Amino acid sequence: MARDFFTVIEKQQIRQAILDAEKKTTGEIQVHLERHARKPLAERAREVFGILGVSRTKARNGVLFYLAIEDHQFAVLGDSGIDKVVPPGFWDQIREHMEHLFRQGRFTEGLCDGIRMAGDQLAEYFPISQHDENELPDDISFGNQ
Repeated sequence: MARDFFTVIEKQQIRQAILDAEKKTTGEIQVHLERHARKPLAERAREVFGILGVSRTKARNGVLFYLAIEDHQFAVLGDSGIDKVVPPGFWDQIREHMEHLFRQGRFTEGLCDGIRMAGDQLAEYFPISQHDENELPDDISFGNQ
């Protein structure tokens, strides 16, 4: 089951990485795990992006980390607001860094690093504001158990 892929402590580390990143930005970060994508990866990641409401943030600055664990695939998607401002190849850099760590079996570290990298860019272009509200849950979500 996807829910059992990370230990309780690892889930806490991932959640803390999300909280730390979101302390510096109005952006929102979501992590979603499934056993199988059951569709082409990009199609399923976009579908989950919509289901989780990542595209409904006020500034369109949500980011999704989608992992299909038994397919050994993952995607990192940014909404239109963040996509307009990050440098070309930014999402590829995150994916390459994460993939390098994933290939070593360092899944928690890879995911937390990716979250931090995305959070740094979100903070640069969408710094925290006095009236910021947490628009999306910070816990990992799970699909097709």
